[in-house]
Formats: sequence, C-alpha cells, structure tokens
Amino acid sequence: METKLERISQLSRENPDMVFTSIGHLISTSLLKECHNKMDGNKAVGIDGITKKDYDKNLDKNIENLVDRLRKKAYKPKPARRIEIPKDNGKTRPLSIYCYEDKLVQEALKRILEAVFEPCFYDEMMGFRPNRGCHMALRKLNYMIEREKSSYILDADIKSFFNHLDHKWIMKFVESKIKDPNIARLLKRILKSGVMENFQYEATEEG
Repeated sequence: METKLERISQLSRENPDMVFTSIGHLISTSLLKECHNKMDGNKAVGIDGITKKDYDKNLDKNIENLVDRLRKKAYKPKPARRIEIPKDNGKTRPLSIYCYEDKLVQEALKRILEAVFEPCFYDEMMGFRPNRGCHMALRKLNYMIEREKSSYILDADIKSFFNHLDHKWIMKFVESKIKDPNIARLLKRILKSGVMENFQYEATEEG
C-alpha cells in the first residue's frame, strides 16, 4: 500500500495541476490493517467504549465488515465524545475523541490526502505535517532571520481556528485536487458526524 501512496505522491509532485478522480478504493483491507497496527492502543475511547484491544480480538472480520460498508456506502461515523482540556491560561479547549473504527477510517483517509497534497505545500509550511514540528520551525525561522534578508516578523494567532473551519471551503479545497465522489462522500460524513457532550448530541456545522 505504501508503494501505491508513494506513486500518488510522485504523480502529484510531477504534475501540480493533476486532479485525482479514482483513489477512494485505496481505503482497503490492507491499508486499514496497517493503520490498526500503528494505532496507539492507550488512547481514550469514544462513545462506544471500544479499545484497540477489543477491535483486535476479531480483527479480520471487523475490517472485512468495515470495508464492505465503505464499498456499499453504508459506513456512517459515530459522533465524537467531546471533553474540555484545561489550558495554561485557565481556559479550556474542546477535544473530540472518536470511536476506534472511525479513527481507522480517518487515519486511512489522512494518508491518502497527505499523498496528494503534501507535494503541493511550501517547504516553509510546518504546521500539522508529517516529520515536522516546532523545533524544525524554529530552526527554519532562525536561519531566515540570521542569513536571509528580513524586514519584519509577523506573529499572529487565529482565535479558535479549527473550531470554525467552514465545511464548504474544506470540500472546495479537497476537491481542487481530488474529484473522487467516494472520497467526497466520506469526508462530508466525517465532518457532519457530530459530537456527544454531557450525553447530548450536537451537530457539527463547522470545525
């Protein structure tokens, strides 16, 4: 599976204007099992209470059932469990904890999206990208300040950015490079899956 994703990444890199129309089938048994094997089994559980260990007890059947639902367009992600995490400033930030099976689908989808979009990003873009982090960003910034011509530095923070992402613009962005209806349908269902907080369901219209 890695070879297929690497090929997609290569095509995206060599053909910046290329649009992928049939890649949904890559969310397969082999990719989902690979995601399962690399998943952290110590993470908090979603509303169904299923852990990695639970899912692993009948892995082949569980994955087969999941792939069958994906193929038949019958897969529907469950609402995430919403909790509030304390911040250093005394405030809190919301954290969504997804059911284990939904984490597998999200991880598989993430790998496909990364294969398509990673080659399109500038090298200076550091946030939420594989094999990059704060220390790398600081080293890059330090190099730019000391060795390149810099007139000013802008420090900006968008308040609650991820809480207010517009779903329509997310879809427009993804569909600029991926026009596979299976990927679009799956992404929309994940975005609209909602959250459960204090035993109450809340629809997710943004974020």
